[in-house]
Amino acid sequence: MTNRRILRLSGTDTFDFLQGLVTNDVAKLQHGAVYAAMLTPQGKYLADFFLIPDGDDVLLDVADTLGDMLVQRLSMYKLRASVTIEPTDLHVHRGLGDLPDDGFEDPRCPALGWRAYRNAAQTEDDVDWNALRVAHLVPEAAIELTPDTFILEAGFERLNGVDFRKGCYVGQEVTARMKHKTELRKGLALVDVEGAAPIGTELIANGKAAGTLFTQSGGKGIAYLRFDRAKDVMSAGPAQVVRSEMAASPSN
Repeated sequence: MTNRRILRLSGTDTFDFLQGLVTNDVAKLQHGAVYAAMLTPQGKYLADFFLIPDGDDVLLDVADTLGDMLVQRLSMYKLRASVTIEPTDLHVHRGLGDLPDDGFEDPRCPALGWRAYRNAAQTEDDVDWNALRVAHLVPEAAIELTPDTFILEAGFERLNGVDFRKGCYVGQEVTARMKHKTELRKGLALVDVEGAAPIGTELIANGKAAGTLFTQSGGKGIAYLRFDRAKDVMSAGPAQVVRSEMAASPSN
């Protein structure tokens, strides 16, 4: 994969530093890769990434488009902590099937296979990762995940990207309040799509805005929905859209 940036975090304070910033518990690194995000103090999405144990160091695998911003934000919080943040020349390899010796299971969903970090770029990859993403409702940076995203609306609890017992991190208060004190009225959902529409097309139901249609594949799509309005057939430009669980229900 050429659209990822792999950073190396090293130093005696690395684990404590990350623990106070990211949405997941970095103690889980002793068992494998960890999926997590970094949020604003207001609880909104900044970046999502994988943390990978590498001896005493931690590799951070993030979308290349978010790399500069994330390094800047991490450096801002670093202060006097003994943490070094460096670029690497590593490349992400992905695959399905048997886990290689140097691989890590994708922590978001078993169907997404494994990831490995190697010096040479991956030369062959015939997997339709977008189709898998859509089928398993896995959001992608800069598509479904934007600066307006609240991670619980994006399914981070289901994707093992947040830990509610780990203690404080930036944006934790808002995230915990959404978990324990409110019912989510908006969020990502799997939809059936008849036709096609550009990513980001507004969904209309009964003349009212009902959400946004994002990635589509094989007649399915990921959509951000207002659940109270997404109970009927919606239009996304020329496409017709219905929430998948409703399409499967005999009463609909």
